[in-house]
Amino acid sequence: MSKALRLSALRGAAFFGLLAALPSFNLAHWVLNMLVFTLMYAAMSSAWNLVGGFTGYPSLGHAAFFGVGAYAVALWFQHHAIHSGYEPFVILPLVGVLAGLIGLPVAAVAMRTRADVFAIVTITLLFVAQTLAFNLHSITHGAQGLSIDPAPFSPATFERPFYYVLVGLLALAMGITYLTIKSKVGLSLASIRADEDKARGIGVRVSGLKLLTFCVSVGLTSMVGGVWAYYEGFVYPQFAFDPLITISIVLMTFLGGRGTLWGPILGAFVLELSQQNLAYRLGGSQFYLIAYALVFLLIMLLLPRGILPTIQDRLRYRRRRAGAAEGDDRPSAPAPRTAAAKVAVGGGERA
Repeated sequence: MSKALRLSALRGAAFFGLLAALPSFNLAHWVLNMLVFTLMYAAMSSAWNLVGGFTGYPSLGHAAFFGVGAYAVALWFQHHAIHSGYEPFVILPLVGVLAGLIGLPVAAVAMRTRADVFAIVTITLLFVAQTLAFNLHSITHGAQGLSIDPAPFSPATFERPFYYVLVGLLALAMGITYLTIKSKVGLSLASIRADEDKARGIGVRVSGLKLLTFCVSVGLTSMVGGVWAYYEGFVYPQFAFDPLITISIVLMTFLGGRGTLWGPILGAFVLELSQQNLAYRLGGSQFYLIAYALVFLLIMLLLPRGILPTIQDRLRYRRRRAGAAEGDDRPSAPAPRTAAAKVAVGGGERA
């Protein structure tokens, strides 16, 4: 095992070990609630990063699949009873597969476009999904929404099952991202992001990779939506298909650094914890939306590549400068002999 791989393994083990241990410190319910929502956004940002970061397709419609996952769980348990409390978690893989299958034809159409047009197409999908949720009364109950039987967990530890399931989903999203980075798939996605036509010209299976990445990404997002629906106990169209969900995960990914393993997680922990804290302090005033706008402007102006890539660039620049300074201090090497000098001393050097 290489040194870099060992460091990555130790970093991941320490991070998830800390996350696993946090509930054992008897944190207050409001603190665990903040962590639950932070883990939700960290997992969704990591999932979005597969499409928006590695592939370079800035999807603005991921909240549609968050809502699909929420309604899938709510509709399932309209007809099935909850006994142990863990049944909604068991069906999450099925929810992810369902969302992936729905995302396949969507991606096949939307990914015929690129860049700005793709963003417009996907955000249009979000508003179409929200409109359908409001108007399909026989299925979604419209604006009245759907309710889910409350989880029969102990009030003293109510948040913990949701917390640990979200830690698992985050580990899954990061694991897929890590395998993508370390495989030929990551290199292929990078070539698509750089120049899709050239990537196709050198033999990259562009269409298949784009479809696969999109389906995996929206599948993970929908599973988070299912956990959210069960945690909240109700699903309303305006919350399940909220454009702010997409805006938040995009902003978090850009803040931390898109196309990186840890960037989306860093961005989620910084922004979501800040947002939750502001929401608790400011109540329903929603001043935190102004803070979101200011953060976005600061990112674009000061950290256009995100926190982690900017730090990495600066560290690389300092190492390069330090190496250049050390090179200047070394004694200069003797000048090489010219051809005339070699002849003068006997026909040149011998090996």
